[in-house]
Amino acid sequence: MTVAERIRQTIRTIPDFPKEGIQFKDITPILQDPILSKDIVDEFVKLLDGKVDAIAGIESRGFLFGFSLAMQLGVPFILIRKKGKLPYETISHKYDLEYGTAEIEMHTDSVNEGMRIHIHDDLLATGGTAIAASELIKKQGGKIAGYSFLVELAFLKGAEKLNTYSNQTASLVKY
Repeated sequence: MTVAERIRQTIRTIPDFPKEGIQFKDITPILQDPILSKDIVDEFVKLLDGKVDAIAGIESRGFLFGFSLAMQLGVPFILIRKKGKLPYETISHKYDLEYGTAEIEMHTDSVNEGMRIHIHDDLLATGGTAIAASELIKKQGGKIAGYSFLVELAFLKGAEKLNTYSNQTASLVKY
């Protein structure tokens, strides 16, 4: 059985969460399976195209596999968090959501000019948060090497929007 098939078997769908009509893809059962979790990180390592200088993980579920991926590649891990969560000097980016706005930030010393940064998160939907993370990295002089997601909701076409920044987008499972 492939890693993607194992992921599909393990993810549970929660109907009407967080609001009616949403079919929430819950990845927490994956975290209870250390073998599958390790295999997921190994799969991401295989999917990366070219050299990266760092992995950026988006709060909070992007930290789960993003940090392990960075450790396996031997590169730094960059935290991208909701505004007000990081203790040092930060740079932020505000972006629109379908129901309002959000703001994310990173430390000002996380990215050096010309660094190739790979962005990781658990789920790609419309691409808004990944685009905001990309803008943060660009503000610091970094280049977007690519993206990786555990799950992609392909019908929302978020990957198409990310092509503006990089055409290297990998998702292990698509719905």
